[in-house]
Amino acid sequence: MITGELKSKIDRVWDSFWSGGLSNPLAIIEQITYLLFLRRLDDLQTLAEKKARVTGVAIEDPKFLPGQEHLRWSRFKNNDPDVMFKVLDAEVFPFLQKYGDQVGGDDSTYSVHMKDARFTIPTPALLSKVVDMLDDLPMADRDTNGDLYEYMLSKIATAGTNGQFRTPRHIIQLMVALTAPTPIDEICDPACGTAGFLVAASEYVREKHQSALTDATQRAHFHHSMFHGYDFDPTMLRIGSMNMLLHGIESPDIRYRESLSEGAATDAEKYTLILANPPFAGSLDYESTAKDLQRVVKTKKTELLFLALFLKLLKPGGRAAVIVPDGVLFGSSKAHKDLRKMLVEDQKLDAVVKLPPGVFRPYSGVSTAILFFTKTNSGGTDDVWFYDVRADGFSLDDKRNPIESNDLPDALTRWFARATTERGRNRTEQSFCVPKADIVTQGYDLSLNCYKESEYDEIEHRPPLEIIADIEQLQDEISKGLTELKAVLS
Repeated sequence: MITGELKSKIDRVWDSFWSGGLSNPLAIIEQITYLLFLRRLDDLQTLAEKKARVTGVAIEDPKFLPGQEHLRWSRFKNNDPDVMFKVLDAEVFPFLQKYGDQVGGDDSTYSVHMKDARFTIPTPALLSKVVDMLDDLPMADRDTNGDLYEYMLSKIATAGTNGQFRTPRHIIQLMVALTAPTPIDEICDPACGTAGFLVAASEYVREKHQSALTDATQRAHFHHSMFHGYDFDPTMLRIGSMNMLLHGIESPDIRYRESLSEGAATDAEKYTLILANPPFAGSLDYESTAKDLQRVVKTKKTELLFLALFLKLLKPGGRAAVIVPDGVLFGSSKAHKDLRKMLVEDQKLDAVVKLPPGVFRPYSGVSTAILFFTKTNSGGTDDVWFYDVRADGFSLDDKRNPIESNDLPDALTRWFARATTERGRNRTEQSFCVPKADIVTQGYDLSLNCYKESEYDEIEHRPPLEIIADIEQLQDEISKGLTELKAVLS
């Protein structure tokens, strides 16, 4: 857990950028990413040098070649501000851009995304100040590295174009815990952004499956072929790659792809687990949408197209946990109904978890839910588990302050009982199961309110004329009673 002292140090770095003339949060985190990458390269070179001295053999996989010593973090950080500024601008950033070529055509996710690195820190004074601050951060521990970067990323949790905004970390962790990744999974987020889902999945596997890092085969899979992410924003790709690096993933597959335009032809049925919160605020022209997705569902809406993409990417038996806007659950268009029917009839719909409407505040008030499904291509939906999350541990206003009320631990506990005791719960309760037959009867409506029952007895519905007759009779009885009362009193 990151301490208050470390948060204060990062806050000071951030404030220095703002006061130094760089105010775009994405631009700030991008420059920090470059500098942290340079520090990481220097640390790796130092480790390789120590190993070479002990073994007496040449340095393995050198990050800096002869004549490039002055480009190392440990060297340029001691320069005067003006000299440091010139070295980074004229030599270090061109070195970053060509780094992959230098080390023998390295096609790792880090070198690929550094090819268009740009140095935009405006002044030598700001550069010197930021380098000193970043040099003071403890970066030897993987957990601390990851927490530090996560805290930095929390500062760019602003709504972006194309409907993108950062998913709260505790919601990501819930989705990961409910899907329980294993060391043999191949995990994908086709709209990965800062790679929060992939990072959380990696941390879950480290914690729950320690053999993933002790067995040589599993360790190689963990570092090189387990985690996959797509995005069409180069800045997000760099940030996501650095997030993975600082969480100890050596070579994740984070790459550029316009998922809805290119479709899933090359990666069809490749992944066993998809975790995603895809953009769902826009629509695409039919002409710019991949034809293989249009064959699944004829629509322009990105939220439906992404669901079609996930079905294409999953292997049979693969599972998905996906955040969707409420409209996906009850939308009346043919595309909405066809996709819901497909999930229920052709695949196995496991659960619908309704999230509170303030979970993405202050950046969006959109109402959302999490869909959990398994790709079978042969049906299998029986009872669908519904859970109504009313509180997530934070206030549901724009401030999102921590509060005691939190349904997420209960949701996790009940998830694992959804095939047993949950099936006996009444629909008046916070979680319950709905048989497939009921969902079919309701036209494949997946909204929780369609099946939830009130705790109170339903009011008897009677014809209006009967009600009027009863009122008139009551009025007559009251009038008669008043007449009799007057007679007694007189």
